[in-house]
Amino acid sequence: MFIKDLYTIRSTYREDMKVRGYQFGKGEKSACIVGSLRGDEIQQMYICARLVHILKELESNGCISAGRQILVIPEVSAYAINIGTRFFGVYDADLNRSFPGSRYGEPAARLANALMAEMGDYVYGIQFTSFYMKGEFVPHVRMMETGYQNASLANLFGLPYVMVRKPAPIDTKTLNFNWQNEATAAFSVYTNQNEQVDEKSASQAVAAVLRFLTRMGIIRYESHSGYISHVLYESDLSDVNAASGGIFRGMALAGQDVRYGNPIAQIIDPFDGSVKETIKAPTDGIVFFAHTDSLIGENDVAYRLIHRLHE
Repeated sequence: MFIKDLYTIRSTYREDMKVRGYQFGKGEKSACIVGSLRGDEIQQMYICARLVHILKELESNGCISAGRQILVIPEVSAYAINIGTRFFGVYDADLNRSFPGSRYGEPAARLANALMAEMGDYVYGIQFTSFYMKGEFVPHVRMMETGYQNASLANLFGLPYVMVRKPAPIDTKTLNFNWQNEATAAFSVYTNQNEQVDEKSASQAVAAVLRFLTRMGIIRYESHSGYISHVLYESDLSDVNAASGGIFRGMALAGQDVRYGNPIAQIIDPFDGSVKETIKAPTDGIVFFAHTDSLIGENDVAYRLIHRLHE
């Protein structure tokens, strides 16, 4: 294992912070794995840390394939993690909306530009990331429909679902989108936690990456076959919105089967404790995303359901 200092964040009043990468093997830049780009992505950092530990052991046992190189970057947002914020720097920049960056831009843009120079040449790019809404997902691999995506490759992770979505204008600044523009096969992996460590889904994500690396011939590792992934498009999902705001009492979890007309959540009035709204399932299906925050606003998404699997 070789530890590389990829970028240094200078500070006037404290020691500098370094973004470090952990390199395994030598030769072709085969796979780059990135964890926390935001200060609250603790689960993502933890998953990468576990991968570093396992890959170090595999390398010492000669299980990194000859002529293959893997780079793992557990965290990019040490600055934000250190001060307990989601976003980076004094301007609260979202690092995953700062790519490809610029050498002469704001601090977040310069950091993104330096990382892109290091990561842009890899054949495969795997990012552990979080959604802009707080909640739990069924573990899945997400790809953007840029013309370069390959759902067949995403199936090799062996997670339950592969989600393909059309990029919105704001997505053109993400790592996934810019990786694909550099001809890297890019995958975003979602688990069901961000700010807290969930051992079960973290282990599932670690196994999925090791399974993918094995199937691509990058490492030699005995892995279970995993799931036969079901490919979804965002149009396959039904959004269930809250008609009113208040205290959210969820009654359905990510991955749970729900039936048409059954209650799946309640909105509680924060002042008198009455039930303002009972949210019912609009279709038979599986909960793909579940809101988990204690509060919910009017018209916010409470659930996203996979409905076509049962029709």
